[in-house]
Amino acid sequence: QVQLVESGGGLVQSGGSLRLSCAASGSIRDIRSMGWYRQAPGKQRELVAIINSGGSTNYEDSVKGRFTISRNNAKNTVYLQMNSLKPEDTAVYYCKVEVVESGWFASPYWGQGTQVTVSS
Repeated sequence: QVQLVESGGGLVQSGGSLRLSCAASGSIRDIRSMGWYRQAPGKQRELVAIINSGGSTNYEDSVKGRFTISRNNAKNTVYLQMNSLKPEDTAVYYCKVEVVESGWFASPYWGQGTQVTVSS
């Protein structure tokens, strides 16, 4: 089994910054992609940013230039640096990690979610 522990959410004023972290532990042979998703009240969960094992990244259009995703493979940890935050960034943020525990195929694991609230 694999456990994900998220941290770093909170309340911040518009224009402020937060850094989210998500650490994976347990039966990990390899980690493929690592990503951050968010879900605002009444809305569907959406992909915010993703980074693959080679370090290539993709971002949702509204966060490009403001958010940066990175990973530390030695620590099995993914980060999301969020700058110039806007009230519309308010949501619960979840990390998702594709883990290879044995063999070749990867299984998805989700973090517990961390609340990010941006006040205007």
